[in-house]
Amino acid sequence: MRVAAPGAGSLQPSRVSGPPTNAANRRREGSLTTKDALPQAIARTFDLRPPKVTFTRSSGGTIVDPMIDPLRDLAALHDATERLLSEVSSLNNAHLLEPSRLPGWSRGHVLAHLSRNADALVNVLEGRPMYESAEARDRDIARDAPRPLADQLADLRDSAARVRAVGALPADWNRRVALRNGVTDSASRVPFRRLVEVELHHVDLDIGYELEKLPAEFTAREIAFLTERFSGHPDIPPVRVVSADDGSEWSTGGTAGEPVTVGGPSPVLLGWLAGRRAGAELAELTVHTNTAGAGLPALPPL
Repeated sequence: MRVAAPGAGSLQPSRVSGPPTNAANRRREGSLTTKDALPQAIARTFDLRPPKVTFTRSSGGTIVDPMIDPLRDLAALHDATERLLSEVSSLNNAHLLEPSRLPGWSRGHVLAHLSRNADALVNVLEGRPMYESAEARDRDIARDAPRPLADQLADLRDSAARVRAVGALPADWNRRVALRNGVTDSASRVPFRRLVEVELHHVDLDIGYELEKLPAEFTAREIAFLTERFSGHPDIPPVRVVSADDGSEWSTGGTAGEPVTVGGPSPVLLGWLAGRRAGAELAELTVHTNTAGAGLPALPPL
């Protein structure tokens, strides 16, 4: 699925002066320029598959994944949403019609997606279908994308408030909830899913919020989730991912092929795994194998 750009009736101005000026210098290469780039980038925001192994600990009277503290994640989500709202409020209507870093989507599309995703996750937590249908999801985003800045900001605030409200209710965070495409997961992971949506799509807006500005703890957790997503994949060799920032390591890939070690700054590692950086933007990464001149392992489409 590729989401269409705003309809013919929408204004399509050339680049304007103001806060967002990075797109020309940071336009994505490789996977983000193919016709399938948008769904891949959206999907890579957070793996829909549940973790293969579940460890547990006590939290608030329920048993949850040890990496997940839903109440703490809700607080982090509030902070991330406030950062997003603050930066978006400095834009104007023309900025929202300009391209985001997601092919085929304007900044208005990204903001509309964030608002509708908030409502979708409220549905999940309240036991309703996440979306009425895939077609309805796409239609709602296309409908809301051309709205003026004031409407987008109000929708972002109101939908975020609905997430906070349902998250504040007493709940069994260990219960299973239904997501899209028949996938289920622990309710305890939903706040972090939303946090990932807000943080990575904030980057996708191309308004100066880069991967390097993400909180270090968030970056490490998302790298852990993304490496888990590719764990066991038959088309990826065994890969050891090493952060040059603090020495943290993650393992991913399958069991066949020559082992590879990929190292570099955590934000750049995240950009590679999440499909947010490619080509020259990955020059800071190092690749070590027994084969001279080997490049970064290719990450397959989702």
